[in-house]
Amino acid sequence: MTKIDKSDEEWRAQLTPEQYHVTRQAGTESAFTGPYWDSKENGSYKCLCCNSPLFRSETKFDSGTGWPSFYQPVTQDAVKERKDNSLLARRTEIVCANCHAHLGHVFDDGPQPTGLRYCMNGTALILEEDEDA
Repeated sequence: MTKIDKSDEEWRAQLTPEQYHVTRQAGTESAFTGPYWDSKENGSYKCLCCNSPLFRSETKFDSGTGWPSFYQPVTQDAVKERKDNSLLARRTEIVCANCHAHLGHVFDDGPQPTGLRYCMNGTALILEEDEDA
């Protein structure tokens, strides 16, 4: 897949102010307010900015946090990890590997088989529901 490299002006034109804040400025939507935190639909969760596949509904679980949570991405190279030392905490930021949109963070308190919790901003995602759903 071709890497996406747009100017700040192009991103601002494509995204709503909230989408821009979350995906391009590493913002966070408030818990229990964004899309998909309680979604039960089957399908593929894709990057809002570039439409790259990121997560499948089969790996989504209710973490009780108010954000969509997954225990693994569709492939290991779908997302990239970055160190995040903001907010006086050491966290691991997750970004789209294709366009570097901020998606959320990963924590080591998730369910098996990975033990990981990819806590994502629903504002950064688009759900493409399975046709046979």
